[in-house]
Amino acid sequence: MNLEQQIEKISSFQHLELLANQIVEGFISGMHKSPFHGFSAEFAEHKIYNPGESTKHIDWKLYAKTDRLYTKRYEEETNLRCHLILDNSSSMHYPKLKENQPFYESKIGFSVLASAVLMNLLKKQRDAVGLSVYSDTYEYYSPEKGSERHHRMILNKLEEVLSQNKTTRKTDTVTFLHQIAENIHRRSMVILFTDMFQNEDNDKIFKALQHLKHNKHKVVVFHVYDEKTELNFSFDNTPRKFIDVESGEEINLFAENTQESYQKAVQEYFKTIEATCMQYQIRYVPVSLSENFEKILLTYLVEKQKFG
Repeated sequence: MNLEQQIEKISSFQHLELLANQIVEGFISGMHKSPFHGFSAEFAEHKIYNPGESTKHIDWKLYAKTDRLYTKRYEEETNLRCHLILDNSSSMHYPKLKENQPFYESKIGFSVLASAVLMNLLKKQRDAVGLSVYSDTYEYYSPEKGSERHHRMILNKLEEVLSQNKTTRKTDTVTFLHQIAENIHRRSMVILFTDMFQNEDNDKIFKALQHLKHNKHKVVVFHVYDEKTELNFSFDNTPRKFIDVESGEEINLFAENTQESYQKAVQEYFKTIEATCMQYQIRYVPVSLSENFEKILLTYLVEKQKFG
């Protein structure tokens, strides 16, 4: 069963933790049949149990097969510190979902589920995770920790983000990325989910992203977008009113008359973002809502290997 089928099977439950766990389990199962088969989502290897050690990590299934006591040897209690950043601005709550439409078909829903998926994998690998959420305010900050209670607290926050209805709000990305950078004191992998729709000067935004790289943090930007409408501008050719969800500004036009010039401008914008991220040694990954979460998980695993 592929990722799309797994999501379709359980999407009616709308349960964030359940969805995330199913996606990660499916991904790990697939990796064992792929060139990544050597990857272990839980522990590095076994070692012989020494009397007096804690029995907490004894592998009893292996004992039943070998009649010898082995423990699962983890690489270290916390291998990695990861800080997730969620852009919760009004534009991220696009497209507006219809009744009974899965929450992950909006940009914010997709980003929330992707965050929960990464958290699930981080938890399996005994890594620490933190979270920041911003829009026109710095809505939430939690430092990197690895406890079950901490994971539960962050999941609750992500579920809260899903339940919010965003009114028209501009994004103050620059201010809050600088603040987040000041909050992350220990070397971490910093992962940002955003649609890159900003009212601010691009150079200032990239300088803020560069600030995130201080203390040798690794920065990954997942650029989340709706391919059909935001990239291809695919609308029927009837008069439409387009409304900027952050400023409230309105414009009336025929989509067909504007589609070609729009596509060219957006493609150039994407290229500019990618080139600038490369210049600042920031990993840039465009992700369409129509894609599954495999690209996000593979990017994380590859960047973690480089992070060492």
